Amino acid sequence: MIALIDYRAGNLTSVRKALAAVGAQVFTPETPSQLAGADGVIVPGVGHFAATRTLNGEWTEAILERIGEGRPILGICLGMQWLFEGSDEAPDLPGLGLLGGRCYRLKGNGQGVKVPHVGWNSLVLKASGSIADGVPDEAQVYFTHSFVAPITAETVATTDHGELFASIVQRGQVAGVQFHPEKSGDIGLRVLRNFVDATRM
Repeated sequence: MIALIDYRAGNLTSVRKALAAVGAQVFTPETPSQLAGADGVIVPGVGHFAATRTLNGEWTEAILERIGEGRPILGICLGMQWLFEGSDEAPDLPGLGLLGGRCYRLKGNGQGVKVPHVGWNSLVLKASGSIADGVPDEAQVYFTHSFVAPITAETVATTDHGELFASIVQRGQVAGVQFHPEKSGDIGLRVLRNFVDATRM
């Protein structure tokens, strides 16, 4: 059973439908204590980094407990950014801190590269990782965001939108995708299926 965290930062309906399409059983916990039975955790999200403030305290503790038990976690878009130390979008608000570095705003260049970055773009694979197994290099996925995560040793794939940024990250059972897999067709479903498979190991 996968816990899909609802912190009022995006519509969860399409994520639930995509997970159902890959055979996952999903529930949305109402309290942190309900995470105890989760085989994996997904933190989705769109919008401002400040929305993650509601995940502080007991939610953070419960999520870290699951990770400490070896349960996989997947951050989607804003949820991926929350896995890092923080974001310039809300400088005083800490992230979960499982991945090193801070998120920052895309610059754009005024020559057709606009921010926010909305639409289809390609993934350039930089490393092997279970979350990206079966995803071909240069695969197209759907983005909508203004802030990005830095390229680090945990970067599995990058994307270019006026500058390179990390579009898939993974360290052990901690993974994140900047794009929206629930809106990215077969490629997105493959990423979600990889995560679901990891929760069954």
